[in-house]
Amino acid sequence: MPLHPRLLLSVLLLVPSLAGCGQATDHGNSDPSKPRASGNTSNPKVARSERVIGVSLLTLENPFFKVIGDTIAAEGEKRGYQVIVLSADKDPAKQANQLDDFIVRNVSAIVLSPCESRAMVPSIQKANTAGIPVFTVDIPCHEKGVKIVSQIATDNLGGGREAAQAMIEVLGKTGGKIAILHFPQAESCLLRVQGFREIINKHNAGDGGKIEIVGELDGGGSKDQGFKAAQDILEAHGTLRGIFAINDPSALGARAAVEKAGKADQITIIGFDGQPEGKQAIKEGKIYADPIQFPEQMGVKVVEAIVQHSKGEDVPPSIPIPTRLYRKADAEQDPSLGQGPLR
Repeated sequence: MPLHPRLLLSVLLLVPSLAGCGQATDHGNSDPSKPRASGNTSNPKVARSERVIGVSLLTLENPFFKVIGDTIAAEGEKRGYQVIVLSADKDPAKQANQLDDFIVRNVSAIVLSPCESRAMVPSIQKANTAGIPVFTVDIPCHEKGVKIVSQIATDNLGGGREAAQAMIEVLGKTGGKIAILHFPQAESCLLRVQGFREIINKHNAGDGGKIEIVGELDGGGSKDQGFKAAQDILEAHGTLRGIFAINDPSALGARAAVEKAGKADQITIIGFDGQPEGKQAIKEGKIYADPIQFPEQMGVKVVEAIVQHSKGEDVPPSIPIPTRLYRKADAEQDPSLGQGPLR
């Protein structure tokens, strides 16, 4: 999936609350060679007619969210919007401050991937009171007392089921012990694990080899934490046969831990996302398979929903985007991957 090279990012939110939570992370904002969003950024209070979309994403360190942010910026520009994309850095307090700043700016719409849905309730309610429409992308929010116009997200429950099917492809006849690297703060990951467990339990009720989930640790959704969590699991369960990681960074961290332990041939890793590095690892046989997501579609769909809503048109409350199970055979035919490993 090609990335949009154009980054329309602006973080000139000149209000006290931003200074209190540290400088926001914008992809490319510190680089003067990168284009900034056009429009009035000198005044923290922007007239609604100036068409500004405020976007607060879980993190921009994960390439998946960077694609979402880039796509929203590019699609928003096409529709005449200034787009402000910020990284919450997995910090609910920082994200709450970002939403408060968007409300002060009187943006046209807020797009949110919540760090923690419950923690975002007061800020979303403030936006509701201010009459600013709120949309979620990738990570939904189903908390009571808030109004979300539309939730655009991967079918994470279905993706978790696909991940379990991939694990069963490998271990179904013999069975064995497996573990899960989770990120329970995100509702999307809760759904992935729910779908995964559902299919594993259904398999275990049949005649195949039993697959026992012996551990579920927080892998942080990152390589470093995924590596540490996988090391802990391997120390506790020397006969482990498989690991399901809720995203590619934690799956790659798990792979590094497995290689360090000398158990690369013993343990099957299933990831989730379909990031370029994850796809390359599948091509090289380091990860068995991923239910892949389509972050560009999410970015396009959320901007389309904002435009529809601004025209007074009905918008579906939920826009699910199905995953697709991606294996080595798919990677070998994938023109987006190079001949050698990604550097």
